[in-house]
Parts: sequence; structure tokens; C-alpha cells
Amino acid sequence: MADVRVGFMGLGIMGSRMAANLARAGYELTVWTHTPGKAEQWACEHGAQVASSPADLGARSDFIVTMVVDGAQVRELLLGDEGAARGAAPGTLCIDMSTIAPADVLEIGARLAERSLAMIDAPVTGSSPRAADGSLTIMAGGEQGDFERALALFEVMGEVIVHVGPLGKGQAVKLINNALAAANAAALAEALVLAQAEQLDTAALLAVLGAGSGASTMLSLKARPMLERDFTTLFKTDHMVKDVRLCLQEAARAEVPFPAAEHALELLEAAAGAGLGEADFAAIVEPAAKRAR
Repeated sequence: MADVRVGFMGLGIMGSRMAANLARAGYELTVWTHTPGKAEQWACEHGAQVASSPADLGARSDFIVTMVVDGAQVRELLLGDEGAARGAAPGTLCIDMSTIAPADVLEIGARLAERSLAMIDAPVTGSSPRAADGSLTIMAGGEQGDFERALALFEVMGEVIVHVGPLGKGQAVKLINNALAAANAAALAEALVLAQAEQLDTAALLAVLGAGSGASTMLSLKARPMLERDFTTLFKTDHMVKDVRLCLQEAARAEVPFPAAEHALELLEAAAGAGLGEADFAAIVEPAAKRAR
């Protein structure tokens, strides 16, 4: 893979682990992040190069991966005054693996196409341990040919890789997934608050739920942290708030009600408002418990 050049921008909880897998796979990796010194330290640990700017990264890359917080950041990194598009050669493929609005993807993709640059939106699901071991689920939107070009990279970072349709559809699928996860987390939090109020043996409860129709991914991932109030961050509450808001915007545009997601958003926003925005979204149990008092 030494002759395939990959630029990676965004070395947060998820991005740092995803980029590490690309480095281990032998890709010629160049990184950039807005936090001073962070890219240099990461590159030293993982054997990568550091770009002086996004434009410099674009000039060194056949593929440009962005893994940041929101559409504004993706737009600035790719299309800003020092954006990667300024340095990238025609035909370079931009792969946004952040979670942003489908409308942002379409707008950014159209502006990149004006520069003869291609784009795929390929958000991921799975927390930081799955980012670390390369077992993420990746849902990609874009042209079939571009998806096939990116597939080898995706196979390094993910285990389940699905081409879900044209550009923007990856984000639509991801937003629905995260809103559903949030709704499940909200229901789980309220169920656990009720169980504690009933003074139930929570170990017995979890054994029954795990074997019964109440089982879910949220149960296996978040029940114990919720019970123990261990909000060690795997996925930030603030990020889940952003994703559920985006999903509800899409639902409103489609004129489809999604009350379960609306309720989850109320609890998530309450958790963030209580100072738990940087904590894991298992913190949704805190406002659920407060409402029960």
C-alpha cells in the first residue's frame, strides 16, 4: 500500500483509531488536525507524515478522509481558503466519514465536482473499541465506481461495509441509525430507573432482559455504565444531540413524525445542559433519574 497516498483530517476519539488502522495496513499516510501539536505527536507514534495545512495534505493525497464534528468543519477543511481542494489533483477522491446533514454533503460534493474532485459520504457506526479493531460498520453514499475505489480503505477500517445509494444517502442512513440508538438508550435509561425504584436485583434483571425480547445493542453496551454512572466517553452526548437533531430535521423535511427520537433528544439535551456534553451518552440516565424523583 506504500504507493497509495491517504490524507486523514480529524484525529479525535474515532478518527485517531481509524487512521491508525490505515497506517498499520501500510498506506502512505499524511495527517492534519487543527489542534497544535496533536498531529505531530500522533504521526510520531504511528509513522505518518504531517501536513502544514489542509491544502498541503490535499497535494500529497490520492484519497482525502475527513472525520470531524459537523458540516461546517468538513466544508472548511475541503473548500476553505486553505482547504484540501486547493492542493488536490483532479480525480482525487474525498471521503467524508463524519456525521453531517445530507444537504451539506450534496452541496460540498457539487462544489468539489466543479474542481474535478469526487466525493463519497461514508459515516460509520460503532464506538471507539470498534474503531480501534477495525470492525466498524460503514454506510457509503456515492457513485459505484468511487465506492469501489475506496473499498480497500473501508475494509481496513470496517467489518460491515454497505453501499447504500447515491451521494448523501450514507448520511441519511447514519442519522436514522443514531436516532434509533438514542431512542433505545432513552427507553433503557427509563427502564433502569424504574428497576432501581422497585429495588430489583439489577444483575437478575439484566440476565432476563439480555435473554428476552428486551435485548438490544444498547442493553449490552450501556446498561452497566448507566447503572454504575460510569460515563467514560465512547461517544459524546454532544455528538448524539447533534445527530438526533439532524435526523429530526430530515424527518420534518419528509413530513414524517419521529416522537421517540424527539423524546430522546429532550433527555440528551438535558444531560448536555447539566454539564455532561463531553461525557458518554449513557449520561442520558441522569435526566431520566431526575425526572423520576
